[in-house]
Order: sequence, then structure tokens, then C-alpha cells
Amino acid sequence: MKKILVIGGSKGIGNAIVESLVTNNKVINISRTNPLQSNANITHYNCDILTDELPDIEALDTLIYCPGSINLKPISRLKLEDFRDDFEINVIGAVKAIQKYLPLIKNGNNPSILLFSTVASKLGMPFHASVAAAKSAVEGLTKSLGAELAPTIRVNAIAPTVTDTELASKLLRNDRMIENITERHPLKKYLQPNEVADLATFLISDKALSISGQIFELDCGIVSFKI
Repeated sequence: MKKILVIGGSKGIGNAIVESLVTNNKVINISRTNPLQSNANITHYNCDILTDELPDIEALDTLIYCPGSINLKPISRLKLEDFRDDFEINVIGAVKAIQKYLPLIKNGNNPSILLFSTVASKLGMPFHASVAAAKSAVEGLTKSLGAELAPTIRVNAIAPTVTDTELASKLLRNDRMIENITERHPLKKYLQPNEVADLATFLISDKALSISGQIFELDCGIVSFKI
């Protein structure tokens, strides 16, 4: 069994990742709330990634950093504090976790790190200035660390489009908004958390040992196609 640390694994995409991994792996979850499921293979630490000291762990093969933000406002309404907050949760939190656990990961079994970006880093979208700036930094971090930590540790990121989670609930709050978002995507759908979890599970597996420094646009075609 691999030892996998999921930060932010109690809700949304993080929870779906924990569910996909817990049967065949030892999963450590760090988040501010308890996981939705209980399992002998889950160890949970209540912790705020930005303010609390991270717990000591004995061994680790993989780190998955899931926390993110969807802070959508016109640039005229975004405060500098909004930019700072989005950068803190998306970038600084990831850096804090990586620096804390890097010595363990280096000694792991086919070790890897997985981060999360957004399609808004590639596709210019109104009202996304703050989150797109922060997630673009995540993509730069992915490529830089992928180069720095090769050949020992693989580093990749997933950039999902709209996913049906609590975090994105404001974007999917009524039938008309759901229809509009569905129609905007060439594949006429948006994502479910388990779809993102499936890709995450592959990227940290031994089937992906030749993949590092990559940003995977899980986009239902919205970045790649114009139809």
C-alpha cells in the first residue's frame, strides 16, 4: 500500500480522491473538517493549512494538494486582499506543505506531487482575474518543481473546468445556470468530482511514471475546441 497525503480531502474533489484511493492505500487527510467517510485506512488531522503547524508524519509516497478558491468579481470590485487570499490558499499553502513533507516524499516509493489549477489559467474569462493569477502561479510551480525534483519526484497538475462541488455551487445554483454552463462546453457537460479523482488516481500511480511537469486540462473541450 502506498502512503498518500491528501490536503483538503474532506469535501468536493478532495473527498472524491480520498474515496478512490482509500481501499488500496493508506490515506492521510489534512483539512479543517472531518472526512465524510470513515475507514481504517484513513488517518485524519484537523488542521488549517495556512495558520496551523502541519503534523509530523513518519513516511509518505505522494502529496496531493486540493484546496482552492472561486472568487469571481469584476476587477473594480476585487481588493488587493482578495488577490492575497487567493494566492495564500492556492500557492502558499501548497508550498508550505511541499516544504514540510519533501524529505519524506524523496524517500517514498515512486513518489509524486499533484497540484490543482483551473481552465481559467489558459482561457481568458471575465471576473476570474484573482483566481486565474493564483492558479497560473500553481502551473509555474508545477513545472519548476518538476524540473528541480527530477528524476526522483514527479510533479503534475490538473486544471479542471466547472465541477459539481460545494465550492462551485454558486455557478450551478439553478437550472438556467446549469444549462448555460453545459452548453458552453463542446462536450455538453461539466465535471463530476469522481472524473477528476479518476485522473488524479492515474497521475499518482505507477502507470504514469513517465509523466512529470504537465498540466492536464480536464476541460470538457472548452479550452481546446471552438465549435
